[in-house]
Amino acid sequence: MNKPVIGIIGGTGLADALLSQSEGKAEEVSTPFGPPSGPILTTRWNGLDVAFVSRHGPGHIHPPSAVPYRANIFALKTLGVTHILASGAVGSLAEEIAPRDLVIVDQAIDKTFRRPSTFFDDGVAVHVEFSSPFCEGLRGRLCDARNSIEARVHEAGTYVCMEGPAFSTKAEAQMHRGWGGHLIGMTCMPEAKLAREAEICYAMVALVTDYDCWRPHAPGLTPESLIAEIMGHLASATESAIALIRATIERMSTDAPGTCSHHDGLQQAIWSDKSLVNSSAIEKLRPIIGRYFQGDAVPTK
Repeated sequence: MNKPVIGIIGGTGLADALLSQSEGKAEEVSTPFGPPSGPILTTRWNGLDVAFVSRHGPGHIHPPSAVPYRANIFALKTLGVTHILASGAVGSLAEEIAPRDLVIVDQAIDKTFRRPSTFFDDGVAVHVEFSSPFCEGLRGRLCDARNSIEARVHEAGTYVCMEGPAFSTKAEAQMHRGWGGHLIGMTCMPEAKLAREAEICYAMVALVTDYDCWRPHAPGLTPESLIAEIMGHLASATESAIALIRATIERMSTDAPGTCSHHDGLQQAIWSDKSLVNSSAIEKLRPIIGRYFQGDAVPTK
């Protein structure tokens, strides 16, 4: 493939930090799923085109359940994005994963239930392969860059994505640990699923802000001091994540990744008889599925 186009989805903390460090053009992209979280900043880093979106929007106005995930991914696809590097703040479910660590997530458990999780909810039946929810090639690029930063970076971890917005009960936290979860957060799903449907490679860097409630806090901490401690961890992890993402993009600019199987992920995933799919369904999703329908559609009725 030609040089990759990198999409960056910034979560809590990282969004504001990256926006303050970047200059570029604010793109207003319309989608069939409404507007994205906010304007998408397009710029260039190390010779690569980069498109950045703040997941929660300017001023952190979208709670996890209300993030326009479909619009965000569709807009990035429309802008030609081939690879997404996402970030998100998480709690730790494992003793060995400490606050301020980074985790290059490799598996996920999806507990969300209120969020539209597919582009293909009407007009065409599509079933993508999702056994490995994060692109191994892109994860490898992040792992290769980890030695260039000072923070401790874990090369794998299972992200339990809960609906929110309330945090877990202690019983839930213990259950998540029993499931084999390493991290608890609210935003990687359906984002990763939608990226797979859009044939975009997707990897996530999780920023550990604290231990989830299964582990007691240090005695004597007031609610105010606890929040201050968590925000301090977030600020530190954010700096590390920015350094890791920048180092990864720098390496990708000189050693461009080849075509990944995820870039052709719909080739075997479209189960509908293409000759019976209405043209209106194809036009709605043309940036995603248009290349698979060349004269196959029936007229819109």
